[in-house]
Amino acid sequence: MSRLMKRFATAPAPPVAARELTAVSADGSRLHVEVHGPDGAPAVVLAHGWSCSTHFWAAQIRELAADHRVVAYDQRGHGRTPAVAKAGHSTEALADDLEAVLATALEPGERAVLAGHSMGGMTLMAAASRPKFAEHAAAALLCSTGSSRLVAESLVVPMRAGGFRTRLTGAILGSRAPLGPVTPVSRKILRYATMGPGTAPERVAECARIVHACPRPTRVAWAHVLAELDLDAGVREMRLPTAVVAGTADRLTPIVHARALAASLPECVRLVELAGTGHMTPVEAPEAVTAEIRKLVGAHLGKDAPGRQDTGRQDTRTKLEENA
Repeated sequence: MSRLMKRFATAPAPPVAARELTAVSADGSRLHVEVHGPDGAPAVVLAHGWSCSTHFWAAQIRELAADHRVVAYDQRGHGRTPAVAKAGHSTEALADDLEAVLATALEPGERAVLAGHSMGGMTLMAAASRPKFAEHAAAALLCSTGSSRLVAESLVVPMRAGGFRTRLTGAILGSRAPLGPVTPVSRKILRYATMGPGTAPERVAECARIVHACPRPTRVAWAHVLAELDLDAGVREMRLPTAVVAGTADRLTPIVHARALAASLPECVRLVELAGTGHMTPVEAPEAVTAEIRKLVGAHLGKDAPGRQDTGRQDTRTKLEENA
């Protein structure tokens, strides 16, 4: 076995949950929920993105579970959460699901920091005006995400912006072609489309295993929802301290989305731009993403956390060291 193959084979296994729960959404859909870390610790809720699963947050769970209670769940049709009928794919359904997870995993009135990557961030935007969101969300992290014009702004297809590029991008992202097993070629394609050029090979392999495990019908159905996404109004409803993290080499949700979010959010506390990082920030730059979650917990859930009136807006552009 080559040295590179050994690195792939010895990748850390996903963390084992302390407890597993089932949340029941408004339409009866059952969601797989995992709880990590000690009871009574500050709570963090993680929502993964399109074609991923709770395994996507493995690095954050390992680091945070030592002194946080970390709740992660599989979006409908992903991971261990069953697939749903065609009508069950919508941003309203994503918001319903998040409300169900918050009600199931947290005590009444308990506050948490909510972090969403890509479609998970869109889930937070969709739920921003919901009662359970207001009850439980102390602060939020929007990670590598956008609120509208996802296909039109995508840089996956390397050509000038316009109608043809938009149609071609939509056809590629919504393709029904099976991904099949992970191969060297598929890793290269995934790396080009979703990760920065300097991403370590083992992190590319980790993302490939997660994405290729997503069932094709789920991947296609949600691609169509994201192509029509318009959550600009939801951004304006996020009236809580919110940090935005994005990679400057993101082709799926380019940095223009992060900057637009930071400008539109009522209480943006920080914009962090990770130089050379692509779309898969929690895997590509796990230390940076985990640090942002810890900052939000310390500022808004800690014993000495100031009130919202003390949160100030600042923009931070952080250079991520290659292969950090």
